[in-house]
Amino acid sequence: MHFPNFVCMTHTIQILKQNFSLHPSGSLFWEEESILIISDVHLGKVSHFRKYGAAVPQNAIHGNFGLLNESVDFFTPKSIYFLGDLFHSHMNNEWKFFEQWVSSIKAELILITGNHDIISPLKYEELGIRLENEIISKGLLLTHHPEERLGYYNVCGHIHPAVKIRGNGKQSLRLPCFFKSKNQLILPAFGKFTGAHTLKPKKQDEVFAIADGTVIKI
Repeated sequence: MHFPNFVCMTHTIQILKQNFSLHPSGSLFWEEESILIISDVHLGKVSHFRKYGAAVPQNAIHGNFGLLNESVDFFTPKSIYFLGDLFHSHMNNEWKFFEQWVSSIKAELILITGNHDIISPLKYEELGIRLENEIISKGLLLTHHPEERLGYYNVCGHIHPAVKIRGNGKQSLRLPCFFKSKNQLILPAFGKFTGAHTLKPKKQDEVFAIADGTVIKI
């Protein structure tokens, strides 16, 4: 499978004296460890919708794989961590595309399981993908669901965060975002057709919205 690249602008932040690049695909790159972190891809959801009659174009299936390739090509990571909900539900015809994609990737692949990850762990193990409930490294706690744990900074997904931006008039725009608080960073949903949950930032929170191939600090 071949997918065209697109021009993008990343944004760099620091957490616990470590550097992270926010990519407009919704992925996060841990520079010191060469780890690409991705949450809530929900592969198979397009086929799931089409099965039940939703008017979703067939070529939309390849959109997630195009974004995955874009992120991998941009960062060339040693490892890729999926923060849960990699596949939306039971196996469907998108699994064969996932197998093809995995075979093209040289990086180590790890899935931190989420609530949608109901496919047998054996199927992932056959592809060389390691499954974990969570990962702790250098003071970071990587999970699917947001967690508060004393002494750790949580990097997670699940929420599909978005932020609402209001103009001078009555118009407003809702954008997916990276949502950073004192002890937590919530990644946006990577997958297409996933929906989003609007969060209201507090004064001390930082929000990095994704718009037009760019990550913008709000």
